Amino acid sequence: MSGHSHAKTIKHQKELTDQKRGQMFSKMARAISVAVKQGGPNPETNSKLHVVFEQAKKFAMPKENIERALKQAAGDIERQKLEEVSFEAYGPGGIALIIEGITDNKNRAIGEIKQILNQNGGKLVGEGGVRWMFEKKGCIVANLKSQTSNLKDKERLGLLAIEVGAQDFYWHDDTLDIYTKIEDLERVKKNLEQKRVEIESASLDWVEKETIEVSQKDKEACQKLFEALDESDCVQEIYSNLKS
Repeated sequence: MSGHSHAKTIKHQKELTDQKRGQMFSKMARAISVAVKQGGPNPETNSKLHVVFEQAKKFAMPKENIERALKQAAGDIERQKLEEVSFEAYGPGGIALIIEGITDNKNRAIGEIKQILNQNGGKLVGEGGVRWMFEKKGCIVANLKSQTSNLKDKERLGLLAIEVGAQDFYWHDDTLDIYTKIEDLERVKKNLEQKRVEIESASLDWVEKETIEVSQKDKEACQKLFEALDESDCVQEIYSNLKS
């Protein structure tokens, strides 16, 4: 898929076991803590926190888990010293990867990511090694099947996205990725909602400038790598330039 996190894709496709759900809630709690630390506890003025809350709602994260994460971020209870980390890598078939995460031990996270990459045909590269192949954009996801009858038309939905301020859009099967400038994400999202468009998610993503095709064997190896990275507690998002 174009410009969208493969980790999110895996989460949509996998049946969520109790263990997987618990891991996801733990990752979201970390994301809440970091977002609050950076921009405060009000999702109305903290867009990063607003995005995490939307994700938490979508995956039915219990209210008590969210409240605990907020208290932890505010320092009301003992908390780990969390920091955001970002890694760049190459994967099977020469695909480029940006891996974003949150950890309380950067050195341990580096070792874990390096090991996963080495075991799955990937290689860690230095800062800036692949980032030039991507650009940060707002990404809104909508599924054609979720829309009302008058919006179940690919051409109409795509044109509507441009009409309300999107820069571009990309269809993969029945899922639409809508791209915006970083500062326009929330405005375009609200405009779409006012037009009765059902939105799956809205986030700031690394979008590849060009996609690359790989063999079926390498594509399967890439999927295995994405799943292994997604299993890591420190990994939040995975972006690649793999063509679906």
